[in-house]
Amino acid sequence: MPKQATDGSDAPHLPRSAPIDAYGNGGFAFADMSHRGSLLCLPDAIWAWPVTKTAEIDEYSLSRVFAAANRIDSLIVGTGTDVWIVPARLREALRAVHIGLDAMQTGPAIRTYNIMIGERRRVAAALIAVP
Repeated sequence: MPKQATDGSDAPHLPRSAPIDAYGNGGFAFADMSHRGSLLCLPDAIWAWPVTKTAEIDEYSLSRVFAAANRIDSLIVGTGTDVWIVPARLREALRAVHIGLDAMQTGPAIRTYNIMIGERRRVAAALIAVP
């Protein structure tokens, strides 16, 4: 199990999941709050995520996802404005804990995530902020 990454705080921004209402200008709006930087949205909380580019996405940066694997079926990765080929090692590590992975630019990732939580699916999202 990867060690848990933190941003210096063990407190989530929101202690539950919520749809993402808006994004851009380096951040996100959700649940009447705004956040600058990337987000990690889990079924039970929304966290700041220190990732700024796809090269930083690995088992360590996704350690909260691995720790919550028994509550997640799908992980949506929002890659900012980049197209990202998921490294085979990461895809295999997620598959080993029964989590499917879909990577797409952040805009489509947010739309997909919002639909999936609206359907009460067991989904997480790792979203890189876009300018």
